[in-house]
Amino acid sequence: MNYLFVFGVAALLVAGCAQAQKDRPHQDKFPIRYSDAEWRARLTKEQYHILREQGTETAGTGKYDDFWQKGTYYSAASLQPLFRSETKFHSGTGWPSFYEAIPGSVILRKDRSYGMVRTEVIDSRSGSHLGHLFDDGPPPTGKRYCMNSAALLFVPEGGKPPTSSKQ
Repeated sequence: MNYLFVFGVAALLVAGCAQAQKDRPHQDKFPIRYSDAEWRARLTKEQYHILREQGTETAGTGKYDDFWQKGTYYSAASLQPLFRSETKFHSGTGWPSFYEAIPGSVILRKDRSYGMVRTEVIDSRSGSHLGHLFDDGPPPTGKRYCMNSAALLFVPEGGKPPTSSKQ
């Protein structure tokens, strides 16, 4: 009887770990891949914490929260365009929020951290954490892409795309 109990608990632990791994994208599936040392050299300390360690800025502290210039927001990790300024809206959350991403620029995955189930938004080219998606946004999508400013680079309308993450 004790063997069955121990075996059952072990099976549950293995299944739980397998599910957690299944929800994480494998870094080798993304076109942009760097070693940890290379990521640290390319990104600022804050960018690294958010993009590579799934960190979050304190609400209201990011430079793009209350920023309304026309242009495009790029990933600080892959330098690909993610959001257009026309899709940005004031959410009152303390983070820059958009109702729509540029098609193909992000991947959504389940995030079970902190005892919650949320939808994480990751960069489709590097697998880097950008923020989370919620279903409380405005029309036409009803979505709120809640992003970390440090994960983004802004280029004004008519400007040249970024060539470096540290801008």
